[in-house]
Amino acid sequence: MESLMIIILVIIIIICTIAIFYAIVYNKFQDYIIRINEVESIIDNNLRSKYDLINRAIPIIKSNMGKDNEKEIFGEIVKLRSRKIGNFELYRILVRASNEFNGLREEYPDINKSDEIKKIGKQINDIDLNVDNSIDYYNDNITIYNKLLKKFPSNIVATFCKYKEKLFFDRKDMNDEDYEDFKL
Repeated sequence: MESLMIIILVIIIIICTIAIFYAIVYNKFQDYIIRINEVESIIDNNLRSKYDLINRAIPIIKSNMGKDNEKEIFGEIVKLRSRKIGNFELYRILVRASNEFNGLREEYPDINKSDEIKKIGKQINDIDLNVDNSIDYYNDNITIYNKLLKKFPSNIVATFCKYKEKLFFDRKDMNDEDYEDFKL
């Protein structure tokens, strides 16, 4: 009888240990999932703000371009108004738009006389800095999350919870044979 009680006690201790381990690892996954989702939201909000700023700058730039004011500028940005795209594609389009914005400011010096353009330029630079920092934070958390998926014993919890590997912000997949996704 006493040996049966010892066996039951050992089984209860083992079950409690497994449950505590599962809860700890599960909470660790949840922590990284929450961090990733929060920074995705921050990146999304910053990209939307940058998009709005560039849209706000278009008429100001056109009015200061002189005889070239009929020249099409920010073609990709104008086309975006009717499309739904992901953050990474939007990020790439906005990088090209920022380069065009800065190029137009150099090509047409009258544009820089506008206080509104100066203000928009500063806000775009601030957003770019914030987005770059957020992307670094996002990718750092993705790295840790993906390591948890692959390492024992946390991979057991990941299998039970059906967690999947996440891609970096730039959508590069380190596990496939597609080397083209490393081009910017």
